[in-house]
Amino acid sequence: MDAEPLEIPGATARAIQEAKAEGRRVIAVGTTTTRALEWAATADGRLRPGAGEADLFIRPGHRFRIVDALITNFHLPRSTLLVLVAAFAGLDVVLDAYRHAVASGYRFYSYGDAMLIH
Repeated sequence: MDAEPLEIPGATARAIQEAKAEGRRVIAVGTTTTRALEWAATADGRLRPGAGEADLFIRPGHRFRIVDALITNFHLPRSTLLVLVAAFAGLDVVLDAYRHAVASGYRFYSYGDAMLIH
């Protein structure tokens, strides 16, 4: 999985830390955002501001430190993005959602139908 360049502004890191401290949920829009936030998370669940390259491969077993919910589209089979979604929601939940999506004629990949995972 290729690294992705990112920048987390200080104001964004502070807003996320404030939300976490107040018990509010952090909802990431997209797998790139999820990957960036989790890459920038410290072991104690804080978020480091700054620029870098997210080289984190999120797979089942990953302990999410920042992201509490995820909005993303339906990804192609055998993709690293589908692995990230399965890490977040659990493989059985994802497979059930995909069976429903296929049976219902949902569109997959970029600019397709989206789902909220929480």
